[in-house]
Parts: sequence; structure tokens; C-alpha cells
Amino acid sequence: MPELSDLDIKYLPGVGPKRAELLARELGIRSYRDLLYYFPYKYIDRSKTYRIGEITGSMPYIQLKGHIISYSTYGEGARRRLVATFTDGSGTIDLVWFKGIKYVTERYKVGVEYTLFGKPTLFNGRYNIAHPEIDLVDEIIDRNIGLQAYYNTTEKMKNAFVNSKTLHKMVYSLWNSIHGPLPETLTPEVIERAKLIGLNDALCYIHFPRTVEDMRRAQLRLKFEELFYLQLHILRYARMRNRNVGGFRFARIGEYFNRFYNEILPFSLTDDQKQVLRDIRADVGSGRQMNRLLQGDVGSGKTIVALMTALMAIDNGYQACIMAPTEILAAQHYESISAMLMPLGLRVELLTGSRRKREREPILAGLASGDVRILIGTHALLEEGVIFNNLGMVVIDEQHRFGVAQRAKLWGKNTIPPHVLVMTATPIPRTLAMTVYGDLDVSIIKQLPPGRKPIQTLLQYDNKRAQLNASLRRQLQMGRQVYIVYPLIEESEKSDMKSLLEGFETVKQTFPEYTVSMVHGKMKPAEKEEQMQRFVHNEAQIMVATTVIEVGVNVPNATVMVIENAERFGLAQLHQLRGRVGRGGEQSYCILMSRYDLAQDTRKRLEIMAETNDGFVIAEADMRLRGPGDMEGTQQSGIAFDLRIANLAQDGQILQLARDVAQEILENDTLLELPRNYVLRKELQRCYAKKINWGQIS
Repeated sequence: MPELSDLDIKYLPGVGPKRAELLARELGIRSYRDLLYYFPYKYIDRSKTYRIGEITGSMPYIQLKGHIISYSTYGEGARRRLVATFTDGSGTIDLVWFKGIKYVTERYKVGVEYTLFGKPTLFNGRYNIAHPEIDLVDEIIDRNIGLQAYYNTTEKMKNAFVNSKTLHKMVYSLWNSIHGPLPETLTPEVIERAKLIGLNDALCYIHFPRTVEDMRRAQLRLKFEELFYLQLHILRYARMRNRNVGGFRFARIGEYFNRFYNEILPFSLTDDQKQVLRDIRADVGSGRQMNRLLQGDVGSGKTIVALMTALMAIDNGYQACIMAPTEILAAQHYESISAMLMPLGLRVELLTGSRRKREREPILAGLASGDVRILIGTHALLEEGVIFNNLGMVVIDEQHRFGVAQRAKLWGKNTIPPHVLVMTATPIPRTLAMTVYGDLDVSIIKQLPPGRKPIQTLLQYDNKRAQLNASLRRQLQMGRQVYIVYPLIEESEKSDMKSLLEGFETVKQTFPEYTVSMVHGKMKPAEKEEQMQRFVHNEAQIMVATTVIEVGVNVPNATVMVIENAERFGLAQLHQLRGRVGRGGEQSYCILMSRYDLAQDTRKRLEIMAETNDGFVIAEADMRLRGPGDMEGTQQSGIAFDLRIANLAQDGQILQLARDVAQEILENDTLLELPRNYVLRKELQRCYAKKINWGQIS
């Protein structure tokens, strides 16, 4: 039999060119294999057939068997509906359709026995089922029914009468056309080690389970396989990189590091910071290129770690650079780092896009000669004219803000690739970190520096606006500053922009004695920069903004963050925004403003924010509530992230097992060259044949 991936779906009986085009466009199903690997999203037990006389209002989906007595139509135009009276001898029930009336009356005949499936609802004292599934009783697929698989479809498919049942029939037709077992995609050793069923059984049971146990075993096998190849790809690549890419060996901790640590450091390092520095010291002393991800909440002290990492490079005769996503953040890094390093006499420079040519020339000359030891900047560091004498360490702050192709340019700044430390204040759930950043070593800073008070987060509803304004005025009278953040979401940009501008005017009227600045993404960069600087230097006491302030401005005097329409933000984003306050020693507050009538999961989300400041707890909760989403980093690591059946929010244990098994195999056979691993190598190539691997610079 030819490969299933080579067989065009249009040749499957019951599909044809028109449906094939629809399946390709809506679901990306183009081949027999695509259809077989399009998995159900839920199962409903259809082993029991009810009688109409047994129906109660609390029933979910039910199955009935009987025939249509008559059809009637009601209403006109868009309100027109078709009602059929259906009976099984124990009573009658109405079947209702709001579209496809001609199709229904032509297809389902009066007096013919059908199996019916749907959700009963009570209307005007009578039960009805809207848009039921109806099939002839003698269909093979119905006779085999226990657990019925349900598949996600789109509105366009439903309008073309391709629903979940239609897909199920297509899969049934495909499965019956396969002669002989499908070739296995895992080795016997892996199947045994993970206690899995074979591929053939798994694909059969995932679509046609006889029992819940069948379904669970099929899910375990297919989830494991998906996550196993993801981990095998990441870990194999990381091993090959470590083998092939050497790095500078920083042989010693020298004068600059020690003087800074013993004489200049303004506070004691936390235990977490010390551990991260030990990890980095081991990496840079190994002779292999370091690729380490440093996760730490806003304010956890990542910048100090970055600076001390740069000093390791300088002690060994190399230069370092620190790259930030915005000019204002780069300037803040420059001001704090150059002030701290002044006693050491090290030349630190700032390079951003706005620097004039005459300012740039001495910086570039100093960089090429080696006089500039640390260069801090934005994307401007990536320009061709920026030539280092001997770049040994690259620190990338808020790494998710940089595209991979941009970061890849850093590799060309030296003949041997520099060590890379990437930092993020966006806490990443463990399972996500294992996939998105699985080829990186990960360090975490959880402790806050001494003297920092936890931010108090309050959930308030719109009817408490007067109390809010009173408490804001008290903070302003104490000399503090305030952020007020509005959503600006692409889908509703016009109305959001209006709300922001109205909010700005209202704030000015409410607090006429204070200066209010405004920042949003639609402003010209220079204008935005100017407004932010006014706030930084306390020339403006209130900043009305969109989420453009999420990354990039550190104002220790700002103690209150008000987030308007907080229900429209994800947890991770709320947490990131909250981290803009609490940067000084004063008690800080985050006020989540929302309307009262919230959906349950939305209220839960906001309550989690009010309960904890732990970014990792929040990240885990966010992923459970919203799913992994399209995380910005996914496209940056070269990892395929279109999981078909596994769920990172729920399948952490399976992911860990898959990673352990992949590690064990690569321990003995990094290139998968041994005959027993031929199947794994072949399947891995198939999975990632079309993927460009950007992992080198993640």
C-alpha cells in the first residue's frame, strides 16, 4: 500500500474534489494521513437509546429511535424555521431546524426509521431538539456505537453539511480501506519503556473506542509519541550544538568581578542570584558555548546577574553587550550600570537608533579597538557597522521581544560564537519551558531582593470609581506617581482608542492639579519617548497608557497601577503590567477595574491575580485557563508547535516521561545511527522535514 501521506483525500469514497477543497481550506486535511491524524476533541456515550417518554429537563445529549410523522414551517425570511414531529410510540418530540430546510425535507422522509441524537430543551411546555444528528438505523457505524467520537468543524463546513458525523464516516471509510497493519513509528524498546499500545490499536481506538479504557490507552500512546518526537528533536539538536559549537573558555574570576562583588555591590545577593551565577560560571568555564535562559519576575534582580556575567567576560579579556527591546530600557540599563562601574574605570557605552552620527563614531571606534568593554543598546547593536574587537558575552533582555533572524546576526560578531544569556520577566510554565526553550539551560530567580514589599492587588468594580479616585489622590498627595492602563486590542481598536482618549480627558478633569501624560502604540516613537521621559523624571504624575508600558520603563516612585477593563487581559499580561510598580521601597498597589457581570472563568482569572504575586503560579494558571496559546517564543525556537492531541497545560507527566526516554536514547546514540533506532530517525525526519531550525540562537 502507498504511504497514506501520498494519497489525496479527494479520492476517498464520500469526499470528492469539492469536499476535499473544503477540508484543505478549513482544517488543513489534504491526505489520507491528515484525516487519520485529525483526532476527536470529545466522546459521548451513545450505548443507551432512550424513550421519548423518559425525557427530563436535566438530560444532556440523548439518543432516540423512531420516525418523523410530519413537517411544518413557521415564520418568514431569516426567522423561518422547520419543525418535524418525531415519535417512538412512547410520545412525541419536536425537531427544529433554522437553516438547510430544503436539504432536511429532501433527505429525511416521513415514516422511515431513524436514529436521532441531540440535546433536548423545554420550550412552551414541550421538548424539542435543535439541529439533531439523524441517520438510518441500519448504518454500520451506528451499530458499532458505544463511545461516539466528536470532531471540531467550522461554520463554513456546517453550512456545506460537513459536520462531525460526516467526518467520522470519512474516517470509518478510510480505516476500512487500509489493508494490513500500519508501520510502527516507535521502536519496541520505547513502547515497552513507556508501557504503550501499538500504533495500529491506538489509531483504531482513538476514532472508534469500545470502552473508556480503550480511549485512554489510545490517547496516552498518541500524546506520548507527539511529545517524544518534539523532545527528541530539541535534545538531539542541543547535543549536536554542544558537540559542534565550541565557546570561549573563561578560565578565571578576576579583579573586576571580585572588586565589584566585595566593594561596590549595593546589597547582598539573594540565594537564587548566587545559584544562577554559579550555573553561569560553570557554563563559561566549560569550553562550550553557553545558551542559558534566565527567568525571573520583574524586580527579582536579573540586571545585577547580567552585569556580573559581563564582568566575567571582561576579566578574561573579552567584551560584553547587553541588548534591550526599547530605547528607554536600554538607557535605564546604561545609567544604572555605568554609575555602578565608575569606580572600576571600565568604559561603558550606549548605542541606540536615535544616536547621531557624530556621537556614534567614537563609540564604534572604541568598540573596534577594544576600549569599550560593555556596550548597551537596542536593535542598533545588530547593524553591520557595529564591529566588536572580541565579543565574548551577549545578554538579551526581554528576549521574546526580539525576532530570531535579528538575534542570529549576533553570531556574526565574532569568529567563535559568544556566550548567550537570554532573560525574561515573563514566567514560563515548566512544561512550556521544556518545549519552547527545551534546548536551553534554564535558571530561575524566585526570591525578591531584601526591602521589597509585595504589591497589594485589589479587584474593584466600576461602581466604586469615587473610592478609587479618593485613594489615588491620597497617593499623589504623598508625592507618588500613578499608571492608568487601558486595553488596545486590534479587533476593537477604534472603540478602544476612543476609550483611551476619553479616559485621558476624564483623568485630567478629575485631577486638574496634576500633570497627565499619555502613551500608546499609534504615537510616533519620538513622541512616545518624550511622554515616557516626562513620567520618568516626575514632570508628569499620572501616565495614561496602553500596554506599551508592559516592557521598558522603571519608575521607582510609581506606586499605583490601575488597569481598566482588566477582564480583557490575560493573566500573564496582567502580571507583567503589575510589575511596573513596586520598584522602590514604598508599598505599591495594583487595582484591577472591571464590570461586575463577569463570566465565571474571567472572575476566576482576576481572583488569581488578587491572591498571588508568584509569577510562576500565575503562568501555570494562565495556561490551564487559556491553553498554551501562540506564545511569542514558539516561532523563535524552530520548534513545531502545532500539537494535534497533547496539551501542555494537562500533560506535564507525559511530557516528562517523553523527555526522559528521549534523553536515554540520545545518551547512547546522539545521531540516531544505530540500526535499532532507524525507525526513530526516519520518523523524526518526517516530522521536521519542513522546519527551519532557528534553535541556534534561542
